[in-house]
Amino acid sequence: MFTGIVEAKGQIARTEPKDGDLRLTVNTGELPAAELRLGDSVAVNGVCLTVVDLPGDGFVADVSRETLAMTTAGQWQTGTHVNLERALLPESRLGGHIVSGHVDGIGQVLSRISDARSERFRVRVPDPLARYIAHKGSVTIDGVSLTVNKVEGAEFEINIVPHTREVTVIGGYQAGTRVNIEVDVIARYLERLLLGDKAAEA
Repeated sequence: MFTGIVEAKGQIARTEPKDGDLRLTVNTGELPAAELRLGDSVAVNGVCLTVVDLPGDGFVADVSRETLAMTTAGQWQTGTHVNLERALLPESRLGGHIVSGHVDGIGQVLSRISDARSERFRVRVPDPLARYIAHKGSVTIDGVSLTVNKVEGAEFEINIVPHTREVTVIGGYQAGTRVNIEVDVIARYLERLLLGDKAAEA
């Protein structure tokens, strides 16, 4: 589990196709690579990946075909900047919201406009995810826990303060940027619970 509070910006150092899926090498930047261990979970732009090797200045992770289909990972290239967050520890503060690192789909940035010292972004999600986006609810974009300010159909707005813009990859977003979306996990479980006995039907 994660909180959606990004610890550092990293960079894709290498992409290596392997038998239909992908192996990534990620340079962790200001996130201390020496503190990582084999088997650790790291959210990379909101995608939960498992550390399989530690080359020294970062880590190596395998990306499955399912993950490549559901996220922007297939577009990452050498030099791509990514948000990094290590898994939540029991004693950690939950500064954002509960984030699983299991991306629900790919959204797209529609616009970016100044709003005093902040910036307002408008994002569209795939239609099946629209019902999980709520006014003043939580959403995760590329691993960043954010508050929804406005919702219109499958489009919503978020307000990005200067600090978030500087320490995450959101600062590089433009109209057309594709982003990983994870909806609030509580909303997903609540929907399933409300199905009652129908949840067991095929």
